[in-house]
Amino acid sequence: MGDTKSGRDEQADDEEQRQRERELAEALDRGNEPEPVDPGTLVDLEAGLDDLEYPATGTDLVAAVGEYEVPTSDGTYALADLIPDTEAETFDSPAAVSVRVKRPTVAAAMTRIIEASRDVSGLEFGASQRAAYEKTFRALRAVDTLDDDEGVVAITDWIVDRIEATDDLPGSRAVRRRAAKYARANDYSVSADEWLGI
Repeated sequence: MGDTKSGRDEQADDEEQRQRERELAEALDRGNEPEPVDPGTLVDLEAGLDDLEYPATGTDLVAAVGEYEVPTSDGTYALADLIPDTEAETFDSPAAVSVRVKRPTVAAAMTRIIEASRDVSGLEFGASQRAAYEKTFRALRAVDTLDDDEGVVAITDWIVDRIEATDDLPGSRAVRRRAAKYARANDYSVSADEWLGI
């Protein structure tokens, strides 16, 4: 495929389709995990998002409903803390927004990382790297249930510090290693066959 506008558009469309497929596979993968957000809350949120035009950017969502509060078993989050305020992040429907906010700890961590990386010129945060980061955060949250998600916050802080210091994102293996190191340093058992068992 040549480097033409239509070729680039086709590549972008293909990447968007692959991203939707990955998100669906991830959602199916997580199907058995408990949700910290009450599904009734998500119905109310989706109703409030119906008036927006889709696809909507993160910036559109934050401007329209950023003050909306998402109650969870761990506290309350403003939607603006769970959706990155950036034009680069798009959502196809209210249901896509709900999928993001179902895991508010992970969504808040990813929002911080996406917003930190948007300020670095030319920095790409690809879909597969995002998926690996999210999987690491979910795995860390699963072993860190007694510490108010301190592990997710610690790893997010480390990633944001690395972005600011190097103008680059740490690789997904480096993030997994850091998360595994954190888990082991805090007396959490991580076996070799787990995602963090790197």
